[in-house]
Amino acid sequence: MSKADKAARRRIDGVLLIDKPIGLSSHAVLQRAKRLLNAEKAGHTGTLDPMASGLLPLCFGEATKFARFLLDADKRYRAYVKFGITTTTQDAEGDVVVAQDVLLDRAQIDAALPAFTGALKQTPPAHSALKFQGRSYYDYARKGIDIPREA
Repeated sequence: MSKADKAARRRIDGVLLIDKPIGLSSHAVLQRAKRLLNAEKAGHTGTLDPMASGLLPLCFGEATKFARFLLDADKRYRAYVKFGITTTTQDAEGDVVVAQDVLLDRAQIDAALPAFTGALKQTPPAHSALKFQGRSYYDYARKGIDIPREA
């Protein structure tokens, strides 16, 4: 980028709420918005996996100063689950390796849910948006590179 391009950027202060579509990384959405608005400075408030859709707050200018507080803020997620399917990536992107019928009633599901509330430790799947040495886990996984993942 030349100095002329940087000089032409606009100062924009505020938060833009984006409904991130499935298939794009949070970084890609941020860069598109920054380019469309010709904004000087921008950041997002947490990474959504490329296979996730949802609200992605983008901060511009002075608003980037409080983005770090939103990174650790409480968040809620809604997931759609299909029981009985196991994939190579532990998500909808992978190849199905097991498919079986599972019969559950509401009482069984309700009884299992408390085990998923409160403070939990989880080893993230190889195909996630978390970073290792500056690259997403899924970048390594797609290349068949095994990296350390701690709970």
